[in-house]
Amino acid sequence: MFTGLIEEVGSVRSVSAQNGTQRIVISAAQVTRELKTGDSVSVSGVCLTALNITPDTFAADLAAETVARTSLSRLASGSLVNLELPAKAGSRLGGHIVQGHVDGVGKLVSLARVHGGNDWELIVELPTGLDRYVVQKGSISIEGISLTVARIQGNRISVAVIPHTYDATNLNSLKRGDPVNIEVDVLAKYAEKIALDKSEDRKLTVERLLREGF
Repeated sequence: MFTGLIEEVGSVRSVSAQNGTQRIVISAAQVTRELKTGDSVSVSGVCLTALNITPDTFAADLAAETVARTSLSRLASGSLVNLELPAKAGSRLGGHIVQGHVDGVGKLVSLARVHGGNDWELIVELPTGLDRYVVQKGSISIEGISLTVARIQGNRISVAVIPHTYDATNLNSLKRGDPVNIEVDVLAKYAEKIALDKSEDRKLTVERLLREGF
């Protein structure tokens, strides 16, 4: 489990084909201090397995399914990626629950500085079917970053990006039209499943939601 709080921006050193998969090698100075072979690591919101770790690099293999269903398909040498290690048990949950299981690939519509301010407004077009899980002021993961939805217009959402997030993530390297990984709040998907269950003992009530931990 991750929190969507990016620890480091890594740089793709190489992308190569190996036995039907793609292997990426990422340059990183911080997360490699704690990584061990086989550990999970979030790469722009995608949970991958760390391999061939050195003091300043690690590798990961991308299955064909991962390449087809995530923004990692656009990676090339020099691409910037957001990196996060799994949350430690007992630590503060500073963002929201992020699984590293991408629900779909959205499209960056625009990223512009707010007129008269220091913040940035990020507008993203969601893939078909994900808008039902998104609510105003709710949480969403974009490229592995925990963000808060400010506005919803059809299948487009707007989020406010503070200067720290703009500077400390790969958002500043993205361009209009670039694909971005989207993971909706997992609680929304569980709530939908409960709501669709029509059996008598599974009816959605306030008492049941409290019992289920919502």
